[in-house]
Amino acid sequence: MASVLLRNVARVRLGGRLRDIRITARTSDERYIMTSRARLEKVLEELQKNPYYDKYAGKIAKLQQTSPDEFLQRVEQQEKAREKKEKQAAKLYQTEAKPILEPGMQAQEAQLNNIMKVDMIKDKTKEEIIEIWKEYHKQKDCICGSMTPEQYDMMFERGKQYPTFLLPLPRENGYEFIMCQFYGSEIHMTPLLCQTRDIKLSAFQIGNISIPVQKRPHIGHLYSAVLADAVARYNTMLGHKTFLTTGTDEHGNKIKAAAAAAGLPNLEYCTNISQQFRDMCDRFEVDYSRFIRTTEKQHYDAVHHFWKRLEKRGHIYLGKYSGWYCVSDEAFLSDAELMEQRDPTGKIIKVSAQSGNTVEWTEEENYKFRLSAFQDDLKYWLKDENVIRPALYHQILSEWIEEGTCLQDLSITRIRNKVPWAMPSPCDESHSIYVWMDALINYLTALGYPDESFKEFWPPTIQVIGKDILKFHGVYWPAFLIAAGLEPPKTLLCHAHWTVDHQKMSKSKGNVISPFKAANDYSEDGLRYFILREAVPQNDANYSSKKIVNVLNSELADTLGNLVNRCAGKTINPSKEFPDPAKYWKVLQSQVADETREALESVSRRARESYEEYNLHHVVDVVMSTLHCANRMIDYHEPWQLRKQVDDADSIRELKAVISLALESSRIAALILYPITPRLSSNLLDFLNIPRENRTWTDTVPEFFNNNGVKQRYIERNNVILFKKIRSQ
Repeated sequence: MASVLLRNVARVRLGGRLRDIRITARTSDERYIMTSRARLEKVLEELQKNPYYDKYAGKIAKLQQTSPDEFLQRVEQQEKAREKKEKQAAKLYQTEAKPILEPGMQAQEAQLNNIMKVDMIKDKTKEEIIEIWKEYHKQKDCICGSMTPEQYDMMFERGKQYPTFLLPLPRENGYEFIMCQFYGSEIHMTPLLCQTRDIKLSAFQIGNISIPVQKRPHIGHLYSAVLADAVARYNTMLGHKTFLTTGTDEHGNKIKAAAAAAGLPNLEYCTNISQQFRDMCDRFEVDYSRFIRTTEKQHYDAVHHFWKRLEKRGHIYLGKYSGWYCVSDEAFLSDAELMEQRDPTGKIIKVSAQSGNTVEWTEEENYKFRLSAFQDDLKYWLKDENVIRPALYHQILSEWIEEGTCLQDLSITRIRNKVPWAMPSPCDESHSIYVWMDALINYLTALGYPDESFKEFWPPTIQVIGKDILKFHGVYWPAFLIAAGLEPPKTLLCHAHWTVDHQKMSKSKGNVISPFKAANDYSEDGLRYFILREAVPQNDANYSSKKIVNVLNSELADTLGNLVNRCAGKTINPSKEFPDPAKYWKVLQSQVADETREALESVSRRARESYEEYNLHHVVDVVMSTLHCANRMIDYHEPWQLRKQVDDADSIRELKAVISLALESSRIAALILYPITPRLSSNLLDFLNIPRENRTWTDTVPEFFNNNGVKQRYIERNNVILFKKIRSQ
C-alpha cells in the first residue's frame, strides 16, 4: 500500500480509566492589575469557583475583613507556588525521558485488519484508500491522516534527533497540548493536563504612539512606526490576529503655535501634517489597521466617556496647581526634573533636565487626577519584568515609582483661555483636557472604545514608545487605566533616539533626516532594513549616509542578491529549476555544505528568539550568517564548472543540489526578513514561486522538515535584481 494511515484518538488511558480530555490554554499567565479594592474583589470571585469555598467561606470572610493585606499576601504566595510548580513541570517535559508504562501494561499495537478488512480494499487505488480511511473516522472523536512511506521514515528519522516535542492540536475552544515521545518504533502521546483557561492566541494588539503634528516626519518617527510594523508582521506570520494602530496627536499650544507660524487655521494645518505621516506609513509599508487622529469626533466621544468613568469612580477632583510647566513638552515637572542653565543673554533659567526645553511657573485651579493613590498598583504592575522592555527602562521606571516624586496628583485640565486648541472637559467647558490624557486614550479609540468590541484586543500586547515619553506611558497611562478598571498594556517597548553623524537632530543644525528624501536615495526597503538593523532599543542609534551605502550594498545587493543570481542565471540554471530541497538535502558531501545545512536547521529558532526579545538587529545577524554559509558553499562546489559536465550524472546531481540548497537558503532568508523588508521579501518569494499560503513562520524551516512529497518548482525568470547597488554619494 502506498500510504501509511494514522489516527490520533482523543480518548486516552490514564490510570487504567478512559477519560475524554479537552484542554485549552492561555498564551500568557495574565494578572489583573487594578486598584487594591478591585483586586480583592477579583480574588474573591476566583475563590468562589473553588468547590471547597462554602466550607471555608466564614474563615475567608473574617480574614479579608480583619487583615485584607494579609489575605492578598496569602493569595500571592499561592500564585507563586503554583507558578513554581508549572515551571518545574515545563522543565520536566523538556527532558528526554523514556515513556513509563505501569507494571503489567503493554503498549497495544493496532493492526489495520482490526479496523477494516484489508481484502476488501486491496484492489483500491491509494487515493480511494485515503478517502475510505477519512470517511471511516469522520464521525469519530479523533484526528486521522495519511502519509507516504518516505514521510513515515523521515518522521522516525527526525525523532532520533528530537525525541520529545509538544504537539498543539486545535480544538473548538483552544488547543489540546500533547507531549510526544519517540521510543524505538513507537510514538507515545501524553496529554498535558492543566487548568482550563480561555485562549487568547489570536488577539495581538500593537500600538504605536500618536505623533504630535507640530513637526514634519523625520527618521525617528519612521523608526518607531516600522519597529511596530515589524513586530505586527512577525506575529501575523505566527498565526495571530493582529491589530496595529498609529496616528497623530493634534491638540495643544505647540500645535496652535506651529499652525500660526504656517499661516493656516489649526485644523487645516493638522490635516496637512497628519497626511504626511499617513503618507510616510503607506510608503514604507506600515500595515496599520487604524490610523487615528485625535481631532476625530469618535475620539472626542471616547475621551469624554473615559473621563466620566474616572469621575464616577471618584478619581477626579477640583484643586489648585502650583508648579513648573513645559509648554514644548506639554508636561508638568517637579523640581527634581529641572536643571538650571544660562540663556543667550546670560540669565539663569530653569529647563527640563530631559529635553532642555524651558519651563514656566504656573498657578491655576485645575481638575486633578488622584495619581498619588496608585503607587502600590504601579509597583504590582511592575513586578513582571516583561512589562517594560528593555530591562534598562524597567529599572528606571521602577526607581521613579519607588521614589514617588512623579506620583503627585496630576492636573488633567488647563484653563481654556490658556489652552484654547484642546478638547473641552465634559464636566466644565471652561477647562481644556490635558493633551497627554487626550493623546493616550487614542489607543482605546482605535479599537472602538467605548463599544464592547474594543475588548477583543484589550489589553494591548505591546505599545512601542520613545524613551522621552516613558513617564507618560509608564506612570500616567497605567494609572488612568487601573483607575478606570481596565488592564494596562502587557508590554511597553521603549526605544532610544537617533543621532545624525553622532549629533542630535536639530532644525537649527539642518541635519533633520526626511524619510521621503532618504527613500529616494536608498529605497523604502533599504531604509527600513538599515534602521531596524542598526538600532538597538536601549542605545541611541546613529544615522550615517556612508554606513547606509556600505551595509545595503554588502548585505542586500551582494550577500542576498548575488546568492540568488548565482543560481538563477541562464549559464547555471537555463531550465529555471528550483530542485526539490527534500530530494537533494543530503547530496552534497562537504564541510561547507554541512555548515549551510546546520545553519538552515537552526536559523528559524534563533531568529524567533531574537524577534521575541525585540532584538531585530540580531535577526538580521543570524540571517546574514546563514547566507554567508550558502555563498561559501557555492564557492566551494563551483556550479559553473559542474554545468560544463553535462554528460556526467553525478556532476548534474551535484549541480542540482547546489542550486537547491542556495535557493532554499534564499527562501528561508526572505521569509525571516519579511517583517523587516516586506516588499523585497515578497518580490523574492514571488520570484521563487512560493505560494501565499506557504509564507508563514512554520515555513521558515527547511522544506526537508515539511516534506509533502516531491515538488516540481521553477523560478520566475533567469535574471532578477533584488536590490540595486547604490553608488557612493
